[in-house]
Order: sequence, then structure tokens, then C-alpha cells
Amino acid sequence: MQSVSLLCYFVKLLVRLFVAMFNFNRLYSAYGWFRRTLCFFWRFTKRIFNPICEYLLLRIPWRKDTGSKGELGVNAEDRPTERRFSDQDEESHRPEGQHEAACRERAADSHRELTCKPPRFEEDGDDFDGDEYRVEPTDELYCGYDSTWETEEPQRGKVTRTKRPAAYNYMFNRFENAAKDMQNYRHDYPSPVRQQRRNQISDTKPNLQFYLGMTCSVPDDVSIGSFHTDWYGQYNSLESVHSYIQWLFPLQEPGMNYEATTLTKEEITEFCQSDTAKANLVKSYKLMLDFYGIELCDEETGEVKRASNWRDRFNNLNSRLHNNLRITRILKCLGTLGYRHYQAPLVRFFLEETLVRGQLPDVKISVLNYFVFAVLDKRERRSLIKFAYVRYDRKEEFIWCPKKIQMIWSQQGMEGRKEACELDLNRVSRSQDEENEAETA
Repeated sequence: MQSVSLLCYFVKLLVRLFVAMFNFNRLYSAYGWFRRTLCFFWRFTKRIFNPICEYLLLRIPWRKDTGSKGELGVNAEDRPTERRFSDQDEESHRPEGQHEAACRERAADSHRELTCKPPRFEEDGDDFDGDEYRVEPTDELYCGYDSTWETEEPQRGKVTRTKRPAAYNYMFNRFENAAKDMQNYRHDYPSPVRQQRRNQISDTKPNLQFYLGMTCSVPDDVSIGSFHTDWYGQYNSLESVHSYIQWLFPLQEPGMNYEATTLTKEEITEFCQSDTAKANLVKSYKLMLDFYGIELCDEETGEVKRASNWRDRFNNLNSRLHNNLRITRILKCLGTLGYRHYQAPLVRFFLEETLVRGQLPDVKISVLNYFVFAVLDKRERRSLIKFAYVRYDRKEEFIWCPKKIQMIWSQQGMEGRKEACELDLNRVSRSQDEENEAETA
């Protein structure tokens, strides 16, 4: 009897599971609850262990040759005793006649030290078209899903993959997985994407009608005009609601909102020909930029800068990582619906904030894995990668372009430093000659 009752219990359980599989709303709610729970535990774990890791990292005496910002300098007590006396002590033992000459010498040394620092590369002046930029699949950091450095576009569906040491690099594997998605986007989705559960009739063009103000979003039931007026500055709603982003920035690939529909080729063509739809897209872009603490300076060029509320919004952006997915969607949408020239300025902004100003540390990997490679213009994309490489602290860990390209840029940096030092030495020599001529005169 016990075995029969146990069997009946398992049969009932299987029936319930079978019924639950067809109850999509409940299944979707369970998935959302599970996702929110994982995000909560991830943020909780990060807040607990990040300070501990930072403390341990600061306690490690990094070597000078690692190129890290955390490297420790040499204390004055550790220097040789014969070098401990100060400049003032040296001045007290120097004859009066040599005082001005010593001052000029120290000024020249200081100026020489400043000018010999690594100069900024002029990324925009590099054409990247020489034979030296051709990369072979045997390169250590060659990524078969990234056509950034290929002179000719690869055939659709044809990907060259070889086993190299980078295959065992966790960061490179993450980049390669991201590159597959971004390559599919840049080549107009040659590989099929997963289908939406609720496909509407494509003839209705729901995305275009929404942007023309004829229909409202689903399930929020908000028009495009209401989004721009009522939702602007409503940061709590923009953060917590997840169903609007696919309506404001539609793509040819689905997202989490199954009530939204993917873009069609017909919609893209008509959207790019409609001044009303394109003007509304710029307003949607400004709305989300304000949410992230960014301001659109020039609607012609797409140049952006920090907004007045950037500190508070950066804190939110750095702690709510799902916004990285939203920004990737925004960049893709801009490239699809006629604003591809807006992509590079926004990515350049994020590179400066993460690599130069040290802001948004939890956004940096998404910037390098996704944001950069969403830029459709290949020349702009190459320039952004070079900008990132030059300003990346640990260059031995840079995996976002082939090793051959990195060696070329390193050589250019060495030549630039050498030229700067030579120019400064010539300048100092000319100034000394002028001083000597003035004294003899």
C-alpha cells in the first residue's frame, strides 16, 4: 500500500509539473523571482567581499614592473643614506656663483621629466589600413567572431577558430562569447535569433506605430509622448520597470518583455524615413541619458558629457548591472535606426569615465566586451580600441585586440616618448646657447 501511495504521489507531482509548464504566466513570474533573488545575493556578496579583497590587494607590495596603479613607491627611509640629504642642504654647501645655474639645471630636469612621460596617441589620425594591421588566425589573441581587424568581411556563418593559449584565459572566453553576439548584430543577424513567444502580425508595424504616437506600449499602456513627459526624471520607475526599454529601443532580437515585438526590415526602412519617429528616438535617448547622469551636448554629432546629477546616477549605474544590458540595447538601436554616428561618442565617454577618471568600475568590462563592439563604423571601432589600450593599466591583461596590434601600438608609444625627449633636449640646448650668448654680449 505504501508503494502504491508513493507512486500516486509521484504521478500527481508529474501532472502538476506538466500543467505548470503550460502556465506561462506563472512560469515567467517564477523566473523573475528567481532572477531577482540571484541578483540580490550577488549584490549582497559583492558588498561583503569587495572591501575585503580591496584591503588584501592594498596589503600586497606590488612590483614596479606590473604597471598597476596600486604599486607601492620606495619610502625615503629605504633609500641609500648618502642620498637622504635634501635640496636645501645641497644649496647650503653650493657657492653663490652656482646658485642660478643650479636652479636652471633643476628646472630643465623637471621639464625634461614631464615631457618624457608617455604622450597621448592621436587615435583619430591613424588610418589602420597598412599591411602591418593584417592579423592572422594564429595570433595569440585572435578572435574568430571579431571582424574589427579584417580588411574583408568574412563569409556569413564562416568562423575560424584555433586553439591558442588565450583559449584558457577566462577573460578572453567572456570576450569571445560577447563577440559572437555583437558580430551577429553588426552583420544584420545572419545567424537566427530566438523567436518571441507571442509574435504579432508584422504588417501592423507595432514599433513604428508606437513611435508615431498611434499605439501605446504593452503591458504598461504608455504612449511615446507620455514617456517623454511623464517618465523623464522618474528614476525609480525607470530603474524598477523592465518592460519599457524594448519599446523605446526596439531591435531585431527579442528581450525579456514578451509583449513587445522585434523590429522588421519594413519597420526599419520606414522608421529611418520618418522625421517624427527619428525625432522621438532622440527624445528617448535623452531620457535614458539623463537617467544615467549624461547629457547630450550636440544633436548633430552626438557628443555627450556629464550631467549635473552624475554622481548620484553613476552610483546607481555602477550598482545595478542590468543597466549594462540596456545601454548595449540602446547602442544597437541607434545603429539600426539611423543614428550610428551617436554610437562612438557615447562609447568614448564611457571609456574615459572607466579608464581615465576611474569611475564606474563595475561597468568597465561591459564597455570593453559589448559597448565598443556595438559601434558599426569599423574605423571608429578601431580608434576606440586603441584609445582603450593606451589607457589600460595592465596592458599584459588586455585581450580586446590581437597581440600583433598591441605590439604595433607599444612601438608607437616608445617612438613617441623618444621624439618627445629629443625635442625637449633640443629646446633645453637652445635655451642654454641663448643664455651663453647673452652673457658674452
